[in-house]
Amino acid sequence: MSEQTAAPQPATDPATEPVKLWAERTGTRAYTGRNNRGGEVFIASAGVPGAFTPGELLKIALAGCTGLSADFTLARRLGDTFDATVHVSGDADRENELYPELTEEVELDLSELDEESRRRLLVAAQRAIDKVCTVGRTLEAGTTVNLTFRIDE
Repeated sequence: MSEQTAAPQPATDPATEPVKLWAERTGTRAYTGRNNRGGEVFIASAGVPGAFTPGELLKIALAGCTGLSADFTLARRLGDTFDATVHVSGDADRENELYPELTEEVELDLSELDEESRRRLLVAAQRAIDKVCTVGRTLEAGTTVNLTFRIDE
């Protein structure tokens, strides 16, 4: 009788695996958002220490997307160790339960650049953001959300 062994499985690359996202209830009006790469974020009502509200996460996603979208362009001119902070704000319209306007401000030190170099860099950064910031593009265009309920019986 021959012995059978399982064929070696190729190592999976987390960068090529499909992203899986979920939010699991972890308490009263509290959820933990997770991805299959081990990332976690605590989501709860306003005022809960250490938690983000869903609206705050939306705004943080926009700020993060803006920063990441411009990062290569900025680093190419400013160097890999440049400092940047993307501030984002916007009040909710509680009557309609939406954010009618979000405002972003990218904080950069461009003191080493002359006025024309600053202008060109900011135009290039804006183009990069407009082209590849999926979150910003989705918010501007609007999107369809499909919701279903899976009921365990």
